[in-house]
Amino acid sequence: MAADQNRADYGYWVDIATRWADCDPYGHVNNAQYYSFFDTALSTMIIARGVIRSPLGNSIGLCVESQCQFHAPIEFPAMINAGVRIGHLGSKSIRYEIGLFLAGEDKPAATGYFVHVFVDKDSRRPVPLTDGQRAAIADLVVAKG
Repeated sequence: MAADQNRADYGYWVDIATRWADCDPYGHVNNAQYYSFFDTALSTMIIARGVIRSPLGNSIGLCVESQCQFHAPIEFPAMINAGVRIGHLGSKSIRYEIGLFLAGEDKPAATGYFVHVFVDKDSRRPVPLTDGQRAAIADLVVAKG
């Protein structure tokens, strides 16, 4: 994940408005809020696409790894365009990659990822992604060189 990415590298978009409460004493969005923006974007996508909360499967994704790289400050008020793509689609896991872009900017203010391992919602044991779950996000998978 790097600052050299641009909007064209992402396929699913969620707009998120910054709030005054997101800011720290320095006048910019606090670093912890970036993870909230990431989570909002990917959760919106997986619910909208039916990866969770749908008949496509009886599993939930548990976060086992995350990262954020900061490239430029975000301030209030601002509209963030959060782009989501799939960096890796495994048999039981997904690596969601997120870019946070300020409205009108082509380069991200931040990039990051979450890795979810899918587990049965009751037993919490890892389970394979269903064909329906995989198909729901197949268009977001990026080719790795």
